[in-house]
Amino acid sequence: YRLDPLRVKYMRSPLIPEMATQEVQLNETLAHLKTESETLKTKLEEERAKLHDVELHQVAEKVEGLGQFVMKTRRTLKGHGNKVLCMDWCKDKRRIVSSSQDGKVIVWDAFTTNKEHAVTMPCTWVMACAYAPSGCAVACGGLDNKCSVYPLSLDKNENLAAKKKSVAMHTNYLSACSFTNSDMQILTSSGDGTCALWDVESGQLLQSFHGHAADVLCLDLAPSETGNTFVSGGCDKKANVWDMRSGQCIQSFETHESDINSVRYYPSGDAFASGSDDATCRLYDLRADREVAIYSKESIIFGVSSVDFSLSGRLLFGGYNDYTINVWDVLKGTRVSILFGHENRVSTLRVSPDGTAFCTGSWDHTLRIWA
Repeated sequence: YRLDPLRVKYMRSPLIPEMATQEVQLNETLAHLKTESETLKTKLEEERAKLHDVELHQVAEKVEGLGQFVMKTRRTLKGHGNKVLCMDWCKDKRRIVSSSQDGKVIVWDAFTTNKEHAVTMPCTWVMACAYAPSGCAVACGGLDNKCSVYPLSLDKNENLAAKKKSVAMHTNYLSACSFTNSDMQILTSSGDGTCALWDVESGQLLQSFHGHAADVLCLDLAPSETGNTFVSGGCDKKANVWDMRSGQCIQSFETHESDINSVRYYPSGDAFASGSDDATCRLYDLRADREVAIYSKESIIFGVSSVDFSLSGRLLFGGYNDYTINVWDVLKGTRVSILFGHENRVSTLRVSPDGTAFCTGSWDHTLRIWA
């Protein structure tokens, strides 16, 4: 290390040492804090490991296995001109809203396959859509960084776009949205690394949730009995559980090896599943504060785009990028079925509210209803 004459000259000046020592102290403090946080993390992991007494599949050994069951495509919904990116069921167990890369948002009757409403968004890549609990409105958004709410009316000829209300504004793309238990509030997640809770009427920001270090890709609201929490997953490989009232992150899980594309609560609200680009689905128990199961096979090398539970919670459905749907036995950790039908990657999957069927959307421009 050779001293530069200029630097020597500055070192002589009386002001510089003070600034230099401040900088050194700052750097030292930062380094010290970093090592401290790492040690605390390791301690936490050790404490978690102490509680880790048994695997889920060992507990479930005596549980009866699932017999063979036949699930196949019962309806195919055609009408999108490009990749289907998101879908959601209406509480009436019959209608579906879906959004696609061509900017179209379509409301379907899943039983008759009729299209009931269609809206063309001002942007392409509508990555998020959600049905309001009352069934009287849908929300959607994507590369426009906004979440827009469209009221639905019985009049088929009505221009929905005229009644559009912009509710949420993020500084990057909208990745997911969901109404809370009423039509009045909406929860959004975004590529800007945050989640946010908004008032639908006024468009006011009620609470923001900071804690992800990269894009947030997905969220799911806890089943209503279990309180005001939701879970989010993102590109930082983390799944975070949040308290909606305080805005605080109350639990965080980081065991995936790649982006988390989908999170979904177990029906009881005591656990949640996640699906990731690392080709695995995982189950996290909130009371045990740890991962309790991994759903994977050597032969499965493609990422999981979307997960959802059956109504009982015994099955976990996963939509994969190799065009298939894998059905897992949640307790035993084994694959019980693999479903073929889509001709491109499965991008979204949701079980219907009454549990009798599930719907998948795909990059092959179609949606399929399976039962």
